[in-house]
Amino acid sequence: VDEMELIWHTDKEDRNIEVLEGEGWQFQRDNELPLVLKEGVRIFISKHEVHRIIKGNTDLKIKIN
Repeated sequence: VDEMELIWHTDKEDRNIEVLEGEGWQFQRDNELPLVLKEGVRIFISKHEVHRIIKGNTDLKIKIN
């Protein structure tokens, strides 16, 4: 993963994320504590919501709808 993809950012449309696998990764919304991304975790991200991904120890596989 290019480290630039992990910086604080927004998306142009809503996203539903489902974690398929990965260890040590975290998701953080602006002004909130990070959430550990484990297999089966689902997250809804509203368009224009500021967030970032914190890199983990293994590859992260997610499903984006």
